[in-house]
Amino acid sequence: MKERARLRPGMLPEMLLAAAVLASLAWTVSFFITKGYLPSPFVFDTNDTFMDWFNTAYWANNPGAYDVWRTIYPPLSFVFLDMFSLQGCYLDSPFHARDCDWLGRATIYSFYVIDVVLIWLTLRRVDRATAPMRTIALGLGLPLLFTLERGNLIVVGFACFVLAHGPLLQSRWLRALAGAATINFKPYLVLPMLADAVKRDWRPLEIAGIATILLYLLTLALVGAGTPGEIVSNTANWVVFQSGQVWNEINYSTSYAPLMLVEKAPIPLLQFVSSETVDTIILLASSVIRSTQVIALIALLAAWVQPGAVTRERVAALLLGAYLVTQSPGGYTQTFLLFLVFLEPWRRLGPILAIICAYLLCLVGDWSISTVLELSTPSWLSGRPVEPAFGLTMGHFLRPGIIALLVWGLSVDTIFQSLRAHRGHRPVLGLKGAQA
Repeated sequence: MKERARLRPGMLPEMLLAAAVLASLAWTVSFFITKGYLPSPFVFDTNDTFMDWFNTAYWANNPGAYDVWRTIYPPLSFVFLDMFSLQGCYLDSPFHARDCDWLGRATIYSFYVIDVVLIWLTLRRVDRATAPMRTIALGLGLPLLFTLERGNLIVVGFACFVLAHGPLLQSRWLRALAGAATINFKPYLVLPMLADAVKRDWRPLEIAGIATILLYLLTLALVGAGTPGEIVSNTANWVVFQSGQVWNEINYSTSYAPLMLVEKAPIPLLQFVSSETVDTIILLASSVIRSTQVIALIALLAAWVQPGAVTRERVAALLLGAYLVTQSPGGYTQTFLLFLVFLEPWRRLGPILAIICAYLLCLVGDWSISTVLELSTPSWLSGRPVEPAFGLTMGHFLRPGIIALLVWGLSVDTIFQSLRAHRGHRPVLGLKGAQA
């Protein structure tokens, strides 16, 4: 049986793709050893490693998270970071805390290991044959490593996401609690949970909704701030702030939307590319976004009228993928989408295309087109002065397109599977679901 699994169609391509991810990781490690900093698309501020974590932890240990720092994080983030930080390290700056708070650093490393273990256990439960290759890609690929370098709370939320959307937990209540945690860490993760609504499986959605609200109210009471009004107000402020951070948004984006603002970038990109090229980029970017939104919507409608045609995980991937194509909450959010894609079997053209895209998105590093910014700055990771150079790369143009292609692959397959299901099942137009 083991021999037959190794020779199964798709095994060799996945082995080669996983090997490519390992090769790209080896190149990145070599680059870091030589240069002292991580290459693009890792953040060009080489002294900012882990600061997503420690900036937030600073406000978990000091008052003013919502009225001074104006955070958009729900209260769970601050409850969690208050539990896993050393309060005495946060009397000065977040940068001082990074060097002082060994518990915070240990928690980041520990949750990364937990994430990789959960990925392995989940993918092994789904398909033992492809689990090694897909675990290598997801565990050692760019999205999760980027998350680790940032110290973003996604490293914690992803563990909850795997438990909520994978097969490891059988209890509806435990899955709902895990789903509630993902939403309270990252509110946009409500989208994958809405797959139950498309499938007309209302009980899990009801349980998850109750758990989400109760967890929010509990953490709101513990923090004493983070009301819906505060979060909405701070989100509006964040949108205005981000609109002026075009270069940061382009650097590792899931969507072409930031490229459409390229003319407003404070860095004079027109010195590096012609205005005609910029106009073409904006037109193509808009076309890709709109067409992908349309095909994803058609696929979701097809899944709605035939709830048993595709899996819940497929619908969750479509919902999340359509959102990531529309706007980018950060390159590390690909981790959630790629996990859902890697639950797909290597079968039929659409899912195979999506899986190949997932592997490509896991490749570490980038190919520079032109240098836009050169700095002289310390590197916290290497502990020495470095001179990083960052600029336009192929990844800025290719990665959002690969995500769009992934969504297209899943969408077209979903439409065809729903059409096939019409042969044996009548369309379901009401609120009552159908048996898979």
